[in-house]
Amino acid sequence: MYISNLKLWNFRKYGSHTFDIDTPDLIVSFNRGLNILIGENDSGKSAIIDAIKLVLKTHAYEWIKVEESDFFIQGNKISEVLRIEIEFSGITNKEAARFTEWCGTADEKVIVGDNEQILRRPKLFLIYQVQIKDGKIIPTDVRAGMDGHGNTLTAEAKEYIKCTYLKALRDADSELTAKKNSRLSQILKEHKEFKIRQTNGLHEFEELFDVTSHTIREKFKEEGVGYNINIKKVVDDFVSAFIGNSSKSSFDLGPTKISNILEKISLGIADSNNLGLGTMNRLFMAAELLHLKKANWNGLKLCMIEELEAHLHPQAQLKIINRLKEEPDIQYILTTHSPNITSQASLEDIIICKNNNVYPLGEKFTKLDKDNYKYLKRFLDVTKSNLFFSKGNIIVEGWSEEILLPALAKKMIFDLTKNEISIVNVASTAYLHFAKIFLRQDGQKMNVPISIVTDLDNRPDENGVFKTLDEESEKVKTKQENLAILKTGFNETDITLEIAKEWTLEWCLYKSCLSKIFKNAVSEVHSGTDEFKKDLNDNFKDTFEGKFIKKLLKKDGNSPIDKVAVASVFAEYLENDKTISKEQIEKDEYLMYLINAIKNVCKNGN
Repeated sequence: MYISNLKLWNFRKYGSHTFDIDTPDLIVSFNRGLNILIGENDSGKSAIIDAIKLVLKTHAYEWIKVEESDFFIQGNKISEVLRIEIEFSGITNKEAARFTEWCGTADEKVIVGDNEQILRRPKLFLIYQVQIKDGKIIPTDVRAGMDGHGNTLTAEAKEYIKCTYLKALRDADSELTAKKNSRLSQILKEHKEFKIRQTNGLHEFEELFDVTSHTIREKFKEEGVGYNINIKKVVDDFVSAFIGNSSKSSFDLGPTKISNILEKISLGIADSNNLGLGTMNRLFMAAELLHLKKANWNGLKLCMIEELEAHLHPQAQLKIINRLKEEPDIQYILTTHSPNITSQASLEDIIICKNNNVYPLGEKFTKLDKDNYKYLKRFLDVTKSNLFFSKGNIIVEGWSEEILLPALAKKMIFDLTKNEISIVNVASTAYLHFAKIFLRQDGQKMNVPISIVTDLDNRPDENGVFKTLDEESEKVKTKQENLAILKTGFNETDITLEIAKEWTLEWCLYKSCLSKIFKNAVSEVHSGTDEFKKDLNDNFKDTFEGKFIKKLLKKDGNSPIDKVAVASVFAEYLENDKTISKEQIEKDEYLMYLINAIKNVCKNGN
């Protein structure tokens, strides 16, 4: 069984003050396996985790109850009722047997062999509705049923829906140290291995411990031994005076019950001492996951981890997320701010929290098709995963644009970092794969502006003359027509397609008001030859422009322009330039597509 749906009414930031049972303030769909909640701070990730935790409770001995701060508050007004509903799917017959009086049935998609079928399967809904009256929270209990009201769950049934939970700021060292009520002792005590009793009614550890405790007691009683002479008799002398002549001290190892024994166990790494935070954190996670690997367990296998990356080196993050993916029978709901972790997930596993809403990236929610998902699975690396964490993205085709755009933005008094903008270099013309991530099947806008920057690729001849569209080859003509259609198709979305006025980025820079700076950059990069030092005469082919075109066209055996090196030098020149004004740049027709791309993604910021 796994959580397939969560519905919230007036819970923390997800609310509206009104309460309509047919209109939840938030609906979250979850996968059977891995689910990764991402979003900026205060985007609602923890609220989703805490809502589930409030209903299910955890295997840890922690007091979890509704607080006044859990009710939706707007201004000075607090909502009077909050409600949480959790839907379980994928329930096996053995699991359903634990919830017979609360389960119903519903049509559910089930994979049978290689085929998907609709079968009538057990269904379980949990309901937790709490009211606040006269400033007091009215106690209530978790209910379950198919009618929207349900019946109260028994204590035994609740044991089978508890989850494993690791909070964001985990004190792994403290939790794994031997002490009273240690988290490690709680974990171990719940395992079946520590419930097995011998014919004498004792666990084997209790029997061993009793023998050891007896041996130690006898050592203190043994006449002529240092423990007896130097410790016990000295203490007995005071005890007889303080309490009574007949009173004697007794040294032993304490109670021999299994719960007391487990509190004396600590967990570490063999042959290692003074472990760091990162290692202890990984050890703690491994211990907590013991709950979910119990044999013949017919309850919920759910692990929720907040900020999985806490205290972890990037390579350690990759190891952990890839190991978790190997557990098909366990459902994980994670929160993260790490592109490393996100890059290892399938796109279908990601849920973006934004605008008091959630945006799952599964196939039924986005406008990505199967080919898009297949492509992104291979090419959505750590660098490109930044796009999930940004307030806006500029998608570019190569390194030159990625290097240049931040410098150009600064010249326009736009700070891309301050505006939380990412430049995503897809190193190809495959920008649509990435842009369509933000297009929703239901037409909702995610309010993440996307600018796609692309070349026009209408090559001139060696004399710098461009053909008209009617004169172009069918290939170029088709591409330009498709770009125009695509650009128009984005009109009602947060995506804009910004196309170069002519040919490539380098050509547009050369033709713009930044031409002098650009020519100096090219000359510096290619200073090993005399090609770009100056215009030698009026013959077009001997001018900078003629040679520049030849290099861009790779004609007459010319080696190509080192575009990345030129962009790097040009960006430095641009940042230091005092001659070209912001107004000149913004009005330049050859730079307009770059300017529009920057302005589009920065429109919600400074």
